[in-house]
Amino acid sequence: MVMRRWLAMVSFLMLVLSVAPPVRAETPTPLPPPPGTVTDDQVNAVAKKLYCPVCENIPLDTCGTKACEEWRELIRRKLAEGWTEEQILEYFVERYGERVLAQPRPKGVHTLVYVLPPVFIVAGVFILWRTLKTWRTLKGEAEPEAPAVAAQDLPEDPYLRQLEEELRNRL
Repeated sequence: MVMRRWLAMVSFLMLVLSVAPPVRAETPTPLPPPPGTVTDDQVNAVAKKLYCPVCENIPLDTCGTKACEEWRELIRRKLAEGWTEEQILEYFVERYGERVLAQPRPKGVHTLVYVLPPVFIVAGVFILWRTLKTWRTLKGEAEPEAPAVAAQDLPEDPYLRQLEEELRNRL
């Protein structure tokens, strides 16, 4: 009898433990950086507006070359010193020229990059509209019928006859 109770308790305990959900460790919430430190997100916000000085057409924030690592570290130091994003971009433009900017500034010749695409789109829409309007008016006009040709007027050569017929049909 005691053995049955003991066996029932052990069975009940095993059943309860097998149904219990597993315990999982949670990842701790990262602490905010101490004030005055520059985060990678702040550096990358500036770096994505610059191109790699070594590679062609690769943004500074994604490039893995040594030169880009040095530039990102320079950006980090400038941000820690209190420089604004615009000051940092101007610093790089003064040293390396406008080619380091991911997006050219709208001044001088670079203004054409911002002005010409909309102008071409408007001109293209206008040309398309005029062409469709012209086609519609031409299609609406009555086409004069070609004069009927008697069989005796056609040449005897079958190739010439076919050519004459096709020319009359097109006119």
